[in-house]
Amino acid sequence: MTRIQTGGALALASLVALQALPAAAQTTKVQTTNAQAASGGSVTLDTLTVTGQGKGSLTVPSAEQAREDLGKTVGSVGFVDAESYKGTLSNTLRDVLGNVPGVFVEKRYGQEMRLSVRGSGMARGYHLRGVELLQDGVPVNAADGSGDFYQIDPLSLRYAEVFKGGNGLAYGSSTLGGAINMVTPTAHTAVAPNLLRVDGGSFGTLRTTAQASRVLGDLDFLINGTLSHSDGYRDHARQQYEQVNGNIGYRISPDVETRFYFGEYVTHQKLPGSLSLSEALNRPTMATAAVLSGDQARDVWTQRIANRTSVKLESGQLDVASWAIRKKLFHPIFQVIDQTGWTYGLAPRYTTSFTVGGLRDELVVGARLTAGNTKARQFVNLNGSRGAQTVDSRQNAYNAELFAENRLYVLPTLAVMTGAKALRDLRTYSDLLSPSKNGDRAYYGFNPKIGLLWEPKPNIQAFVNLSRSQDVPDFSDLNQTQANGTLGFVPLQPQRAWTAEIGTRGEIGRVSWDVTAYRSVIRGEMLQFVTNSSVPAATFNADRTIHQGLEIGGKAVLAADLAQKGDSLTFGQMWTYNDFTFDGDRQYGNNTLAGVPRHVLRSTLTYANDGFYLTPTVDWVPQGAWADQANTLKVPGHTLLGLQVGKEFSNGLLVFVDGRNLTNKRYISDIGTVTDARRVATSIFYPGEGRAVYAGVRAAF
Repeated sequence: MTRIQTGGALALASLVALQALPAAAQTTKVQTTNAQAASGGSVTLDTLTVTGQGKGSLTVPSAEQAREDLGKTVGSVGFVDAESYKGTLSNTLRDVLGNVPGVFVEKRYGQEMRLSVRGSGMARGYHLRGVELLQDGVPVNAADGSGDFYQIDPLSLRYAEVFKGGNGLAYGSSTLGGAINMVTPTAHTAVAPNLLRVDGGSFGTLRTTAQASRVLGDLDFLINGTLSHSDGYRDHARQQYEQVNGNIGYRISPDVETRFYFGEYVTHQKLPGSLSLSEALNRPTMATAAVLSGDQARDVWTQRIANRTSVKLESGQLDVASWAIRKKLFHPIFQVIDQTGWTYGLAPRYTTSFTVGGLRDELVVGARLTAGNTKARQFVNLNGSRGAQTVDSRQNAYNAELFAENRLYVLPTLAVMTGAKALRDLRTYSDLLSPSKNGDRAYYGFNPKIGLLWEPKPNIQAFVNLSRSQDVPDFSDLNQTQANGTLGFVPLQPQRAWTAEIGTRGEIGRVSWDVTAYRSVIRGEMLQFVTNSSVPAATFNADRTIHQGLEIGGKAVLAADLAQKGDSLTFGQMWTYNDFTFDGDRQYGNNTLAGVPRHVLRSTLTYANDGFYLTPTVDWVPQGAWADQANTLKVPGHTLLGLQVGKEFSNGLLVFVDGRNLTNKRYISDIGTVTDARRVATSIFYPGEGRAVYAGVRAAF
């Protein structure tokens, strides 16, 4: 065991000792919610007395306040309370975001996902591009914009905020997919001072989580840790994760608070590889010969430290975030990728409200300065070990961003929103073995937005907006693998888009809804195709493409007081319609873009009664996605049946069973796209997991 692994395990073990500390906080009564991960809903249970929880503080608002603030956004957004999925295995971002309309998230293996919002990064067959992923307002993405998911532990979160497209401007995001902010709890916002949880089941899965938090006068702290192991559904897919998150806050005065965050994340993930369509459907548990001979894996050691200091002024509030993240990657694939790097940044943000000519006005102004320096080396893969060195390079990314967003209420129920972001991004690449391959590229952009928000009633909203986005290539795009297997710098163009959206959200009686229609006209979309199942994809700029669709979510209480007073039957429906095409392309005409299915639906029906819940689920993809841009190969659609059942007691004890793909349907969960399946190899498919049953118990006290 390495020193870093030992440190993570010791940090987690120390949580148990913290349970003995007395709770030194104010007593506050809060409502716990039923674990309805399938429907994303919540049912109020008996009042449970806890200490100092749920109020929020100057640096981190409560879940209720965050939801209210998010509702002021002039555009499509989503909010996920972590209590809504606590009755599931909750191992990946799919468990967190799977019920948010417009967010396509599918599992490849382990915690490796495809996360795409409105078609962002849809052709990318690995990791993350086109969505800015944040934790506590601090970017998880590297400074060049690339990202992965291994740092995010769903069991360490308090809530998640989803800002689709240009609606992420208030966080400085300007990508096509927008921003997703994962917020961890503090001692003020945690659901209870202490949490202990154990769950496991199919494929050798076992997870243990512990959390402790205390408020000690002006000081508060929280620490959360998860140990996770799974043998994986497929061969050579074993995973072992150690994830520790914590924060310490201090209220310097009633108007000044500072909070330090720390995290340590250790990932050991074996890779099963992608398969042909026939293999994925008929032999889904197999691993490819290449990953076995190369013992392909992804081992990551990440440490994170950040600070958020908030100052409440007479005119508004100033929040200043700063961070430093160190990441070491050992990644034997077609070659051994060995990288060590730092990402760091500073982000001040000022919010204020005032009156202009008697009209209410709300303003957000901010900036971000981020940088990243990576020592990137590659070696011949000798059964998972380093052979002869092939690449010795340095990757540097520097970003400067300014943004502002303003809401002027020209009527008490009508707000006019304007905003803009200016950016400069610099990428430099130095190859110490082959200086002729050096390169650099600077990108500039200005992204405006404008919109209207109408609130005819306090619980009903309608909105329309127009925004511009710009996605800058990351080093996986810029450093493309050449014919001889080495890297070369390719100065790609940025991806630029105009997106218009119109929608409504609200609640009337027993019915709630969230509906948005959008259309994006994109120039230079960064598309990719697999050149070899073990080699990263090549990237090119398309000419003009169109992304348009519908994002529909709704819930209706069908009946109440069925068997006894207080019970309910609730139907939930999520439908994402994706219509992504080339627009008069010289090679592909108006073909459908490969990688994402046209329709994705999720239906739930929840019976709840005094802490007990029973939720059958149906995930339906009527038609699978195209695998190639030439539209010659499409994967079949699928229907998956699931069932969640559990009971939460008034003393904070929760027991649950989570069944997935109960009919053991064989299906394709993700694709690495190609140009033309008639002419190139098509070992590009990731099979979905078979039947699985998990069970767990959580104690909140």
